[in-house]
Amino acid sequence: MGAALLRHALAAEPEPLRSIPILSAGVSARSGAPMTDYSVAALKKVGIAAGSHTSRPLTQELLDGAILVLCMTDSHKATIQAIADPEPKNLYLFRELMKNPKYLDIADPYGGPFPAYETSRDEMVEAVPSIVQFLKTQIR
Repeated sequence: MGAALLRHALAAEPEPLRSIPILSAGVSARSGAPMTDYSVAALKKVGIAAGSHTSRPLTQELLDGAILVLCMTDSHKATIQAIADPEPKNLYLFRELMKNPKYLDIADPYGGPFPAYETSRDEMVEAVPSIVQFLKTQIR
C-alpha cells in the first residue's frame, strides 16, 4: 500500500519527482504474490487503484539503487541494517520523517482483519507529505 500511496502523491508533483520509480520489496516477501484483497480494497476506498503489484524479496541491488528506503517497523529496519552491505544511507521508518509523530512503527496488517489494513493505510497517508518533502531535498 505504501508504494501505491507514494506513487499517487508523486503523480501530482512536477518533474523530476513525478518520475521517481517507486518499488516495493519485503524483508520476508516471496516473489510473485499478488497484493492482498484487503490492501486492494483499502486503497480503492481512498480512490487509488492498486495496479498489478506483485511481491518481491528485498535485494542488495534494490537497496543500492534506491534514493530512499522506507520500512514499516523498526524490526524491518534492523533486518535491513543487518543484511545490507553497505547499509543504505537514506533508510527510514515510513513515519520517521514526520515532525513529532506519536509513534513510528506501522503495524503490518498481513493476515489481519480489514480494519487493520485501513489503519495501516491511514498511518501511511499521514506520513506521505513528509516523505514527499524529503524527496524534494534529494532530487534537484
